[in-house]
Amino acid sequence: MNVGILGPFLLSVDDLSVFVELAPKPRAVLATLVALAGETIPVSTLVREVWGDDSPVSALRNIQTYVLQSRKELARVTGLPPRVVASELLVTRPGGYMFNDAAAQLDYRRYKELSTTGQSVLRSGGTAEGISLLSRSLGIWRGAAFVDVMTGPALGSLRHQLEESRLGTVEALSDVRIGTGRHDEAIFDLAPAVSNNPLHEGLHYQYMRALAVTGRRAKALEVFNLLRLNLVSELGIEPGAPIQQLQYQILNSSDIGHMAAYSPSTGGMAPVV
Repeated sequence: MNVGILGPFLLSVDDLSVFVELAPKPRAVLATLVALAGETIPVSTLVREVWGDDSPVSALRNIQTYVLQSRKELARVTGLPPRVVASELLVTRPGGYMFNDAAAQLDYRRYKELSTTGQSVLRSGGTAEGISLLSRSLGIWRGAAFVDVMTGPALGSLRHQLEESRLGTVEALSDVRIGTGRHDEAIFDLAPAVSNNPLHEGLHYQYMRALAVTGRRAKALEVFNLLRLNLVSELGIEPGAPIQQLQYQILNSSDIGHMAAYSPSTGGMAPVV
């Protein structure tokens, strides 16, 4: 079985994808168990995920009910008898429950594997393979992580980590595409990413760079001005030195194609790939 949380919550069996049909609270319980597959999740963690610090007296009993409903949903999707689901898929453990990761493939783990491998390959000089791996990793995303799930502390933290990782992957892929002359592909990925992340300097840097290299310097400067406006109005800060230097180069018609690339990990400059 394949489990998808990078977008609407869905389960896939034998190439048939089915959206999870559960009410918000049992859906949150199942999503938490799935996202942390292979780990025993204490009931107390599930209670906090559903109710935060304001849980009802009936919370423990309700969690048991939500797990039962989740097992019924898994049985519906997989066609397995409920007793098999309870013994092999969503199992009871001392103090909590565990979703058996040996019985399912999780899309976010596959994404992380491809992204990590792709960036490692790029660092080793494997440009074409690295581009392919990063493109495949981003292709797994169908929307925002846990987009249709009520998230508490655990899922909220994981969602933040995944979204940050996704943006880092977009940066890395765009950087190498610009460096190898595939500017339009970089622009295609960066345009929506910049729109959805108006304070992210690394994405704006790459977008400006790609636009400038393709002769759209006026558009690149518009991107900078909007970023600056957002940073000043929302955070009270000016854009960092790397992107200000890029703006200066664009304004002075410097050779954009041979400029240093923005390094997301350090916030500084790195050699162009």
